[in-house]
Amino acid sequence: MTQSDRRRSQETATSQGEDTETATESAPSLFDKCHQFFDESGDYAKTKDADLYPYFRPIERNEGTSAIMNGREIIMAGSNNYLGLTADPRVKEAARDAVAKYGTGCTGSRFLNGTLDLHLRLEERLADFMGKDEAVLFSTGYMTNEGVIQAIAGRNDIIFSDKDNHACIVQGTKISLADTQRYRHNDLEHLEKLLRRAQQDRPDAGKLIATDGVFSMSGKIARVPELLDLAQQYDAALMLDDAHAIGVIGPSGRGSASTFGRSDEVDIITGTFSKSFSSLGGFAVGDHDVIEFIRHEASAHIFSASMPPANTATVLKCLDILEEEPERLERLWEISDYMRDGFRNLGFDVWDSETPIIPVVIGDMNTCFQFWRDLLDNGVFVNAVVPPAVPPGQTLMRTSYMATHSNEELDQILDAFHKVGKQHGVIGSNGHSVSEHHANGHARNSRSSAENVNSPATGHMNGSASGHSAAA
Repeated sequence: MTQSDRRRSQETATSQGEDTETATESAPSLFDKCHQFFDESGDYAKTKDADLYPYFRPIERNEGTSAIMNGREIIMAGSNNYLGLTADPRVKEAARDAVAKYGTGCTGSRFLNGTLDLHLRLEERLADFMGKDEAVLFSTGYMTNEGVIQAIAGRNDIIFSDKDNHACIVQGTKISLADTQRYRHNDLEHLEKLLRRAQQDRPDAGKLIATDGVFSMSGKIARVPELLDLAQQYDAALMLDDAHAIGVIGPSGRGSASTFGRSDEVDIITGTFSKSFSSLGGFAVGDHDVIEFIRHEASAHIFSASMPPANTATVLKCLDILEEEPERLERLWEISDYMRDGFRNLGFDVWDSETPIIPVVIGDMNTCFQFWRDLLDNGVFVNAVVPPAVPPGQTLMRTSYMATHSNEELDQILDAFHKVGKQHGVIGSNGHSVSEHHANGHARNSRSSAENVNSPATGHMNGSASGHSAAA
């Protein structure tokens, strides 16, 4: 580059910088928060500059338990692909066949031109699978909870919501305009206190208890029997979000309530297709009148384009496989037990996880990001979880597992965690967890919500290997 070229380049850069600064100064004050987000002293800029930013990382190829990121192969231990069906040839073929027959999209809502016979078949299958009268589909899992709550709860009603509920339940409570009262996570004594007060102060108000069936950060199963008892005692409806439960726990993967044999008592069960069913969309099941009312009143259902044909066909095929291959659930639970034992034996704190979601407590946010980066450098992808999703000082590596993970992959994950955990002092030289604080009700030895039942899932493999070699 000549001296003249360099001078012109510097002048252009200066001019662009001045233009950007001028544009920022003249922007509406509404956008001040947007510009402040990129301040050099903020967490975002510091994390990006250090190449520790763990979010929005592109995947170049996905093979289920392995993927290509930044040109190298990694083990995927941060996906919700619980049954391992995203790369299954039968599922891919079903999607291709649907596109060939119906095209790529419906270009309209279910209310108008967007209902296919494929949608009706899936709703019938889901209602039958879940043992309910009817089902209604939504375009995403997020929209399912948002739409259901908005439809059934209004200004004269009260919603009781667990403080650890997913954001889509929180959003649904906001747009419903109902009086929302949040109870401490899994604290049903607190919930009963709120229900009792509502019964006394507002005896005519409709009441809805809304909770995750499996909590997405801790992997803990909700206390469904006690929730049902309270709902029936205080004339409340119970809604379970089984996004992380259907296709994962209960007989044949029918979710959290089926774990306790009480699915028929739950008023509304919602689920998503973006996890065990390897697709996109969501659904709600319940009694005929309730589901038909939601179908006609939920804005997220009426005013959104319907599920594309390929997505719908994918779910139908995954349902077939789930029903025909129960060994997938057996393998998933064998893996879950093995990994929980493995992390604990290495000295990690995994709270009281009961499912294939296994959180590994790290500590402060900076250590969390460095830990995540070092795991990735060692060929393992997991999800870094920081406040406000978890309490301060309780950042996590959220790990989750698939029925298709191999024994070798599981041991590689444990080896990487052991190496990085020692490197960052998360586990001490004595092999014990450095973190002693169990915040937000996540005490490792707290009573299991699945206590007094044979198993949270049909085929739950007890007594998994406690060494460093996965069971066959």
